[in-house]
Amino acid sequence: MGGQYRVTGDKYPRMRPSRRRGRLALLVGACAAVLGVLGWGTLQLVDVFTGGDKASAAGGAADCPAEATASPGTTADAASLPAPGRITVNVLNATTRSGLAQKTADELKKRGFRIGDVTNAPKEFDKKVEGTGILLGPAAALKTSLPVLGAQLPAAERRADAARKDTTVDLIIGNGFKGLAVKAEADRATAALAAPRPTATAEKKDC
Repeated sequence: MGGQYRVTGDKYPRMRPSRRRGRLALLVGACAAVLGVLGWGTLQLVDVFTGGDKASAAGGAADCPAEATASPGTTADAASLPAPGRITVNVLNATTRSGLAQKTADELKKRGFRIGDVTNAPKEFDKKVEGTGILLGPAAALKTSLPVLGAQLPAAERRADAARKDTTVDLIIGNGFKGLAVKAEADRATAALAAPRPTATAEKKDC
């Protein structure tokens, strides 16, 4: 070449990137790779010593639930149920059908109950009971006398009379009354009240 850009001598300049710049890029890439491997390994170790155990415990609880088993037991209510002979029943007729209270009282007496008053229902109930009937007694009777009497008339409503001072209970006959339960069915219902009942308990399985 001639003129202003004439090259002299027997050596020519080499047009290529500097080796120093290439080595720097290679070093940066290697460092990034090493840091990535170290970070991944750290996360795996943390998972093994912490998260892994928690996941196993949670999985075990979900996959291996406690089983409910029944063990025999007697409820306190069953133990406190009185026999029919210890229950005094007032039979009150709230319907317009005459003689219904006496007929019902006679049948209850045959089934072992003690009979108190047999008459028409008081004004607050007279001709106002649309269902089969109402069993009324002191608050304590809700878990003692009324369930036993209720076996004779299962569809009757049970109520507590806070003002009652004695232990007698009332059977108030309503317009839907068609008679007491069949004696055999009433006897089975009474026996079921006093029978031991299974109590559910949780049993843990090994998984």
